Amino acid sequence: MTSFHDELEALRKQGLFRSMRLLQGEQSGRVILDGREVLLLCSNNYLGLADHPVLKEAAIRAVERYGTGSGASRLVSGNMELHEELEARTAAFKGTEAALLFNSGYSANIGVIPALAGKGDVIFSDRLNHASIVDGALLSRARLVRYQHNDVAALRRLLAGTETSGRRLIVTDGVFSMDGDLASLADLVKIKKEFGAMLMVDDAHGTGVLGDTGRGSAELFNVMAEIDIQMGTFGKALGSFGAYIAASREIVDYLVNRARSFIFSTALPPSVLAASLAALGLVDSGEGARLRKRVADNTDLFRSALQGAGFNTMGSQTQIIPVFVGDAGLTMEFSRQLLAEGIFVQGIRPPTVLPGSCRLRCTVMATHTKEDLSWAAEVMTGMGKRLGVI
Repeated sequence: MTSFHDELEALRKQGLFRSMRLLQGEQSGRVILDGREVLLLCSNNYLGLADHPVLKEAAIRAVERYGTGSGASRLVSGNMELHEELEARTAAFKGTEAALLFNSGYSANIGVIPALAGKGDVIFSDRLNHASIVDGALLSRARLVRYQHNDVAALRRLLAGTETSGRRLIVTDGVFSMDGDLASLADLVKIKKEFGAMLMVDDAHGTGVLGDTGRGSAELFNVMAEIDIQMGTFGKALGSFGAYIAASREIVDYLVNRARSFIFSTALPPSVLAASLAALGLVDSGEGARLRKRVADNTDLFRSALQGAGFNTMGSQTQIIPVFVGDAGLTMEFSRQLLAEGIFVQGIRPPTVLPGSCRLRCTVMATHTKEDLSWAAEVMTGMGKRLGVI
């Protein structure tokens, strides 16, 4: 029998071993972790909707009416009413002709990218794109060309210097999940037009939070109508689960016939669909506007406190605020000591980030209080000085 003991031991020695902790109860600003209350600074539940009573009630009503499961792939046992309703609502939300649901952001990217590009085509991908984008590009068997992070001039040179008779697909995160910075979407739109390329934006961490009405990074840059494929998730700021692609009717019809992760997956269940519909309603409400403002205000407070203390927040422009440490072992020691003080924030190490660029990934939510964030920044500052991070 094959043993993985030596490889696991190597991971432990390198500070790269991962394990899971038990969170009891709901996702909120403060949670019960391994039996004690801690401040949660590593959740993507940005608007605090994961335990919102409106979403919970919608999910309960859906179970009572439709049951707990969807039965099969939608191409096998048919659409449920809620699938069609959520897709129509999502398309309207993103300003597109159509939308298509997937079971997760990862599932969307590894299904959509290989459907859009294959042998003879070229994919141009930002070097800091999410792993699911990288995996989708590799699965496609198209030529993968990676450009330096947010370097629009480098992308233009690569497009000009790469010959192909096939499709050109530019793929980028809207918000980069480990750095918290934004893609230069307005510039990317200009480039895709110049070279006749398609542009796909993964806005998992922008949906619900960014833009005047929470439509995401494309709304923030006023280019919603210029992006060919918008991907987003319901499981982060929207507090539910699953993902979507918003695009033209032609592209969505094509994906129904070509995206393997859609074709061969059991569909999302009714409770999830209903919660996602409720979340979109909240985002469009006055409460949604107040929650977005609270996230923005909390983010400004926390980032300013960390930067003022001397931490390197790596150019963050959003509610994702990394604290650069560098060494994997030191990063995890920082994380362990913070947890001992009652602050739960994860250390991010290879392969998620490059060696030497390890960091604490802090995320700010609407459900955090200003007092908690100020206290967390104070604790992190004292600990950062003791550990030599600042």
